[in-house]
Amino acid sequence: MTDAAQDPDELGAAFDRLLEDYVRHLTLRRNLSEHTIRAYRGDIATLLRHLERLGHSSLDDVDVRAVRSWLAKQQTLGQARTTLQRRAAAARVFLSWAHETQRASHDPGASLRSPKAARRLPPTLEQSDADAMLTRAIAAVEDGGGAVAERDVAILELLYATGIRVSELCGLNLSDVDQERRVIRVLGKGNKERTVPLGAPALRALTGWLDGGRGELADAGSGAAVFVGERGRRIDPRVVRRVVHRALGLVEGAPDLGPHGLRHAMATHLLEGGADLRSVQELLGHASLATTQIYTHVSNERLRRAFEQAHPRA
Repeated sequence: MTDAAQDPDELGAAFDRLLEDYVRHLTLRRNLSEHTIRAYRGDIATLLRHLERLGHSSLDDVDVRAVRSWLAKQQTLGQARTTLQRRAAAARVFLSWAHETQRASHDPGASLRSPKAARRLPPTLEQSDADAMLTRAIAAVEDGGGAVAERDVAILELLYATGIRVSELCGLNLSDVDQERRVIRVLGKGNKERTVPLGAPALRALTGWLDGGRGELADAGSGAAVFVGERGRRIDPRVVRRVVHRALGLVEGAPDLGPHGLRHAMATHLLEGGADLRSVQELLGHASLATTQIYTHVSNERLRRAFEQAHPRA
């Protein structure tokens, strides 16, 4: 195929090999998830296509201005600041790798700065809405909802009580549940393992599911999965999201949130109840305390609203 006939979304041979080498590095050396590798690949492919349009066929003659022009182009296309921030970080890591592995004569990303992302308060759930959601779910079991209703109660109780990620919930195995100690073992980001305590309602719901409903849905293909779908296979994150959206949709005035919204709610309600930030960080499995601190902003914002509404001289 001639250059004139080349698909504009295709990379030239040199950059295509470079991208494949980098993806192989991410897969074999960094032990990243498929989702993360897919995101990195997409970001770097976009960068390399931009560099080709500027006339570059290798990284040796690329400078930081060329990389900045790529980010500027993304901004004109309407990309959010958080996306630009992620892509700038991806470019820095990629260009550093290229230099360290002698695929580039220098590192044009060394002086690249990320756009500052506006910090927005994550939407969260009032404690009364969380109580109403769980009360309705439990009532569905008591009204004869069967195995699926038992499973859904256990999912909702576990997500709200522990703040685990949806991927962590779907990955739970039977051996990860210690009913005697009232804890679960979770495999989080970067294959980091942590132990998370269970409250009495969550443990009761989980025990009810394991002793009852799971036996009705599980089959030979279920393996050791704690949660299974209606066809007996390990539950899919999309199913869990539907469970949460449907449960909150039954609560009048509650925001439409997914599993991550229950994670936000758990963290916010812990802090409002007096838990210290470091403990919440450990429970959520955050690598950095700065990630956990966003929930203090949520609590402070609520305090500010309460002050402005109630104080005579606010």
